[in-house]
Amino acid sequence: MQDTFGHSAAANSGSSHTVTGVKATSPGTSNNASSPSDSGNNSSSDANSGSSAADPAEPAGAQTEFQQFMHDSAASRTTVEKGGISYVTNATSPLVLVNKKRELASDYVPDDLIKAPVEFSFSGDSPKQQMRKVAAEALGKLFEGAKKDGIELKAVSGYRSYPSQKSIFNAYAKTHGEEEANTFSAHPGQSEHQTGLAMDVSSASVHYGLEESYGETKEGKWLKAHAADYGFIIRYEKGKETETGYMYEPWHVRYVGVFVAKDVKKLGLTLEAYLARF
Repeated sequence: MQDTFGHSAAANSGSSHTVTGVKATSPGTSNNASSPSDSGNNSSSDANSGSSAADPAEPAGAQTEFQQFMHDSAASRTTVEKGGISYVTNATSPLVLVNKKRELASDYVPDDLIKAPVEFSFSGDSPKQQMRKVAAEALGKLFEGAKKDGIELKAVSGYRSYPSQKSIFNAYAKTHGEEEANTFSAHPGQSEHQTGLAMDVSSASVHYGLEESYGETKEGKWLKAHAADYGFIIRYEKGKETETGYMYEPWHVRYVGVFVAKDVKKLGLTLEAYLARF
């Protein structure tokens, strides 16, 4: 179930998890953890105002709730430092910001993972077919929309556990060196895939590969144009590498909810820059 801000009731219920001995509470409850400064449903009624603060079509109470949610989701309010590492304190939020400066706990596993109701580029069952329920359902609608427009999409890789990401990164580092590997692959704990809110998408036009050229295909262009209609952003945009820390990835979509996705797209911001505004 989604509320007017594009996040599930469960995601904003005040669920919590332990971050290496520190109790971390998601938005929706009071969050008293001190944090260092770090700048870094699917409803049309809440997605079309273009306002980053609130939707004038919504009742005043809903606007206030949205403003509070965005305030609580700000990058500067959602980390706690432990052992020299900044851990996110809102891992269950649809607006959790994970990057090279903000990590997920090694034991964090979303508790609402389901298999996304879409076609995949591979056969058999795999954890990477999973996403958090709200994101999986939204991805299904995105794929349905693409199909209606004559666009063929297939999912390639969704959820990855901390150990899985560690194995992937170590393999890349062994081949390319750690510094180069970290331009296109995340250290464990720093991957959006661990949130359960991201999916890599591809098409037959690039042989279901994950390539920059995908952005120039009709499928990649459709994805960029329409992802926000279903609550997704292209997380790693071209020309934003210094902000996101990663190379351009036209295949990597991240669920944030329809309202925020459309606002991010309209403003042309990275998620880092967008969440730094609140």
